[in-house]
Amino acid sequence: MPNTDDYIGVVISDVARLIRTAFDRRVRELGITRAQWLALTRLHRYPGVSQSELADLMEIERASAGRMIDRMEANGWVERRALDGDRRVKRVYLTAEAEQVHRRIWRVAEATVEHALSDLSAPEADQLMQLLTRVKKTLVDDADRPASRNGAVNGKAARNGRHLGSAAP
Repeated sequence: MPNTDDYIGVVISDVARLIRTAFDRRVRELGITRAQWLALTRLHRYPGVSQSELADLMEIERASAGRMIDRMEANGWVERRALDGDRRVKRVYLTAEAEQVHRRIWRVAEATVEHALSDLSAPEADQLMQLLTRVKKTLVDDADRPASRNGAVNGKAARNGRHLGSAAP
């Protein structure tokens, strides 16, 4: 078993967690919690999702998403709109005030990532983005395939002789 600190999956997870933690500290000064900024960013990216869809996007229970939407609606950040033809389904949209809050937290997000990448040159940062985008595409494509094919991806990496615990080919 490799040293987990040298395993790429652990490093990616650690970097993501550390960026979220740094971002949390910075937006806390604006009075925004992690759950709120996550909901704001998901609703900005996917306007008009249902409560269930928002729960899935946030990886939380539907009841928790419902309570969060209730609080955000009380704060004037979201509005629920009935779906034409089906009054049972409510779509959730950010208000103009929430869009302003989103713009503020987006600036904080940019500054947080800029700081995280500050030790990289511009070409290195560009290359990192290109590589991560390719990895993301592979994973998105895999999500669209039947489960039986997903296992073949691991075999392919092993056949190509890739050791995911180091930078060496």
